[in-house]
Amino acid sequence: MDTLPLRHTKWSDRLAFDMALLLEGSGETLDELRARHHITVEDLTNFNKDSVYLKKVESYRAEIVEKGMTFKLKARAQAEELLTTSWTMIHSPETSAAVKADLIKSTVKWGGLETSNTNTEETSGGVKITINLGGQEHPTTVIDTDEYTEDQPIAVENAK
Repeated sequence: MDTLPLRHTKWSDRLAFDMALLLEGSGETLDELRARHHITVEDLTNFNKDSVYLKKVESYRAEIVEKGMTFKLKARAQAEELLTTSWTMIHSPETSAAVKADLIKSTVKWGGLETSNTNTEETSGGVKITINLGGQEHPTTVIDTDEYTEDQPIAVENAK
């Protein structure tokens, strides 16, 4: 059985994926699956009591039935397994800082955690108020904020 980092369960997503293939008649035999994943019949019995495992297998089965074995499904199953490899490389002292940075950036991107680099004035939908006091020359105070909470300071700048 895999004992790599990030194993929050005794089963992997790849095992759930392979089990779904087996149940849909598209994968290996049960003995081949057990041998490849280094699991026993007792392990399988315990996995079948795990509601998260059962939901994962059912999710894969539904996608296989609905869409067939698409490239995207295969790639997703591989990507989930490769996260463990990425984690190991990031925490290895033998991996260069540049490679670690690229792996971290990629993981953030794949996880949808990137911040967008768009101009906030164009996308915020905020309010901009200008008050004209009849031709007098006074410095203008600009208050720029998205949402205010008591924990956040308000950005204020003086403009002419």
